[in-house]
Amino acid sequence: MANSPAPADIDVLGIGNAIVDVLSHADERFLARSDLAKGSMQLIDATRADQLYRAAGPAMEASGGSAANTIAGLAILGARAGFIGKVSNDQFGGIFRHDIKSLGIHFDTLPATEGAPTARCLVFVTPDGQRTMGTFLGACLELTELDIDEALVERAKITYLEGYLWDPPHAKLAFLKAAEAAHRAGRMVALSLSDAFCVDRHRAEFQQLVENHVDILFANEQEICSLWEVADFDAALQKTRGKTRIAALTRSEKGSVVLSGRELHVIDPAPVMRLVDTTGAGDQYAAGFLYGLVTGRSLASCGRIASLAAAEVIQHLGARPEVPLAEQVLSDFV
Repeated sequence: MANSPAPADIDVLGIGNAIVDVLSHADERFLARSDLAKGSMQLIDATRADQLYRAAGPAMEASGGSAANTIAGLAILGARAGFIGKVSNDQFGGIFRHDIKSLGIHFDTLPATEGAPTARCLVFVTPDGQRTMGTFLGACLELTELDIDEALVERAKITYLEGYLWDPPHAKLAFLKAAEAAHRAGRMVALSLSDAFCVDRHRAEFQQLVENHVDILFANEQEICSLWEVADFDAALQKTRGKTRIAALTRSEKGSVVLSGRELHVIDPAPVMRLVDTTGAGDQYAAGFLYGLVTGRSLASCGRIASLAAAEVIQHLGARPEVPLAEQVLSDFV
């Protein structure tokens, strides 16, 4: 028999990689000089991260990482949000902690006092809006099940996890501990598959996760096709039916599809006046969708809010909605 859960005073609790995003504009010559393949994401070490940081132009620094961006978006939209992620007790760790808490997000994961420094992602945005990233994972790889506060998980209506957590073995245990604590308390678990290459690395385990531990699944077209090893989106859609309570599948300029039981909603993409930076589109889609869900909207409305949030974030630099535009996103849904 399940224990009586604590009051749900947090709408969404995110668990993920705690990374400081360092975003700057760059041209093709800078990428060539820096030996960066345009549009790629490559893992780098601490020395390379320091070199790129010194070489970058004026930059915007903010707490980042996929799940953290989603949680920040939720807070900006007005949800009660929390986050669990590992930083080091250093300058970048201080930036992450200050930035995420300034949004009103509950964040009290103890920093590491030894070992690798705080993770950072150097994001170089070219004039066409394409992003090229060098990511140093650092301290966020040290997240363990000891960092999971089960009482905090029980307080959240939804615990949101990113697929990238499945790479480090300690974080995998943290992931499962959080999912089990959420379900014991009668709460929901959401998962973003994060990246098609991540799905390729862990396909069989992800299939088991989706069927046994996940209530709400977020994936783009490439990720969901990789998950079920099918060649086209329609086949992936049919494979996803019945595997989880809700699935929100994005298709870039083709919009998205939301599945739940016999329900199927095709969501048109929101208009984009000017593409500036594609960073965070999927993260903010999830933020908009979860915001709609925790505020009692229909699944179709959740999808429309998600589409608007994704369109808003790619029209300016950075992976989070700008506050006035976030208010505009919600104006039709009040």
